Amino acid sequence: MMAQCAHAAVGMVLELVPRRHKFLEGWLIQGQAKIVVKVPNYEEMMKLAEHASRLNIPNFIVYDQGRTQIAAGTATVIAIGPAPIPLVDKVTKHLKLM
Repeated sequence: MMAQCAHAAVGMVLELVPRRHKFLEGWLIQGQAKIVVKVPNYEEMMKLAEHASRLNIPNFIVYDQGRTQIAAGTATVIAIGPAPIPLVDKVTKHLKLM
C-alpha cells in the first residue's frame, strides 16, 4: 500500500514538473503534505478523478504493473493535488483517513 502511494506521489510530480504547474512550487516549498484516505472502490476513484479534473486539480491514477500480488493494469491509488486545501477538500473531504 505504501509503495503504491509513493508511486502516486512520484508520478504526479513527474507529470507536473515539465508543465511548471502553478500549485507545484508552493507544495514543494511547504513540505509536500500528503494525506492518505480510503476510497471504497474503483468507481469512486474514477468519480474523484473526474471531479478533480473539473476543478482543474491535478490528479494521477496508479495502474499496477503486476510484479507482485496485484494483477497488471489494476488501478490501486489516486493522487489528488497539489492544490490549495479548500480546493482539495471539495473532492476528498467526505473520505475517511487511513
